[in-house]
Amino acid sequence: MKRIFAALTLIAPLAVFANSNCDKPVNDFDGLYCLNKVYSEADKELNQRYSELASKLDASGKSALKQGQLAWMKQRNSQCSRKDDTGFYVNLRCATETTIARVDFLQSRVRECKSSGCQNSKLLEQ
Repeated sequence: MKRIFAALTLIAPLAVFANSNCDKPVNDFDGLYCLNKVYSEADKELNQRYSELASKLDASGKSALKQGQLAWMKQRNSQCSRKDDTGFYVNLRCATETTIARVDFLQSRVRECKSSGCQNSKLLEQ
């Protein structure tokens, strides 16, 4: 998660000259700049929800959450990125959509903990 973000952050300084109107990007690089902004916000929210949920769990729940998160990251990486002889590629739209879906999943677990109690068995889900 952080590794992809770090790689994308290297691109961000180049985008200073990009069109700031994300409603109508002028070219692919403007689109990448705008999508990177959305991904960065989703990643930030993912980390917040993860921390919020972890704070509500017992030791067993925290372990299950970590295992589930690592499995999710592996799945996201295999779905949304690839590496070959020409370089490392990230489908940023895929990574963003996958991250937003994970945020929703974590938020559902937070609501569950608050209302009916934490169900550790659900934390291993991806």
